[in-house]
Amino acid sequence: MAKRLITAAIGIPVAILILFFGSLSPHVMSAATDILSIMAVFEVLSAAKYTRYRSITVLSLLFSALLPMFFCYDALRVYAIPVAFLFLILLFGMTLMRHHEIKFEELGFIAFISICIPFAISTLAFFCFAWRDHGIFLVIFTLAVAWLADGGAYFVGTFLGKHKLCPEISPKKTWEGFFGGLITAVIASVLIGFGYELWDYLFTGEHHFTVNIPVLIAAAVVSTFLGLLGDLIASLLKRQCGVKDFSEILPGHGGVMDRFDSVLFVAPFIYLLCKFAFPIIEIAV
Repeated sequence: MAKRLITAAIGIPVAILILFFGSLSPHVMSAATDILSIMAVFEVLSAAKYTRYRSITVLSLLFSALLPMFFCYDALRVYAIPVAFLFLILLFGMTLMRHHEIKFEELGFIAFISICIPFAISTLAFFCFAWRDHGIFLVIFTLAVAWLADGGAYFVGTFLGKHKLCPEISPKKTWEGFFGGLITAVIASVLIGFGYELWDYLFTGEHHFTVNIPVLIAAAVVSTFLGLLGDLIASLLKRQCGVKDFSEILPGHGGVMDRFDSVLFVAPFIYLLCKFAFPIIEIAV
């Protein structure tokens, strides 16, 4: 517990600084998600013991660094598919050169991880590019709902948990913990929504927008399920790789992937919700 608190004491101010400067410039969020993507992909490849293929690891990490930029910047987005195609061609080419060592299931895993993790994490930066005025709010909401649901599930499950949720994959998770996390996420979403409106009024003296609280609550509910899905998939992957955590870079918390596993499905969902379904922020008229 002491390690978790020390890491949190250091990590929270760093996160606040990134969010602050990210609110001023989306390029800061882009750089942050680049770094997180590289670290997360490397952790997964290391856990699966695929970093022994050094040339493929370098290619995978390079692609993981480039992909978020191609999604975030309009001028580069048109090249995202060609770059992904080039990555796959190079990956297959390297596989042919080392066909005695690399199996096709390993190749598929490396390609999948190298594409999906950066794509999911880079959504956080894409919020700031797509919605310049409110992107950082969506980032905070996404991270808060994913992490607070996880934290609420942990504490409620620790003290009240009796019925196992998925014992073969994650023995400590319980149904009581899940519903505790769900309630925590809903309460947090309401507080964040009203808090954002209050922040706007206190600093400007006017209401420039309203937060769609019912949509925010619905998003929190769905995000709790998606966060659990990401968490369980990461737990299954760690179990199959024979590791407890993806790394020890965050003492008491594990690695970057251990912290962001619940965000991998939540961030793209929030983006799709805002882009194609119901806006969370409604501009006052």
